[in-house]
Amino acid sequence: MKWWVSMPKIELHAHLNGSIRDSTLLELARVLGEKGVIVFSDVEHVIMKNDRSLGEVFKLFDLIHILTTDHKTVTRITKEVVEDFASENVAYLELRTTPKKNDSIGMSKHSYMEAVVEGLRAVSAVDIDFGPHKFNTQDSLNSIAMNDACDGTKRKKIYVRLLLSIDRRETTEAAIETVKLALEMRDLGVVGIDLSGNPVVGEWKTFLPALKFAQKQGLYITLHCGEVPNCQEVQPMLDFLPQRIGHAIFFEEEEWRQLKTSKIPVEICLTSNIKTESISSIDIHHFG
Repeated sequence: MKWWVSMPKIELHAHLNGSIRDSTLLELARVLGEKGVIVFSDVEHVIMKNDRSLGEVFKLFDLIHILTTDHKTVTRITKEVVEDFASENVAYLELRTTPKKNDSIGMSKHSYMEAVVEGLRAVSAVDIDFGPHKFNTQDSLNSIAMNDACDGTKRKKIYVRLLLSIDRRETTEAAIETVKLALEMRDLGVVGIDLSGNPVVGEWKTFLPALKFAQKQGLYITLHCGEVPNCQEVQPMLDFLPQRIGHAIFFEEEEWRQLKTSKIPVEICLTSNIKTESISSIDIHHFG
């Protein structure tokens, strides 16, 4: 593990709410428990459980949404998550998050994202670059190489870019609102749109208008695709020609051929697929 941690890395599939420290989640849960919002003893085991099926993962996400939907907490977790990735020598990080509304505390999708950006500005453990998304690729690669060669006298630097996620529970109108917000925030490092959330909820056609709009405006798009068996969605998702897809677990042979022909890169985490019981063992993993 020490060797893996020491290597400079590029992280392309990091969910903000999926990367929070367990210690932070427990602290937030205790506070809400003391306020009577939740029963701490009922949720402690949900946070600390090690292996989770995909269904249990989304139960945890439902809890995390309760714990983190206020501006101060969003800023805190963003800062901590970026610093944690930097400590593991991630040199380029794409952080994806669903802009959330919470009318009871005056949170809009816009103010949620302002809180995320505030968290980026608060990063102090390392130097951070999260500015306009157009940057010199060669300079960035040189910076990553410098991180690798760092002799301890130079501060680490991490490049952070943002993907705004459309949640599969959302309406077409809410999805379009997220795309418009992404366009507004391009100068703050937003590079694209992600479609994610519980894969057994919602329909592809609901989000297609928003994704077409994003594509027309030049935003990059990544789709959670084939995360569960769903032959009605995989084909049209590939036909859409996104810049990347995530997981690609449940594909038929023809869909694999189309993926290869279209040269669409796939974001895969072997450990995640095993832990969520989407794949039973490394021996049969589709990465091969």
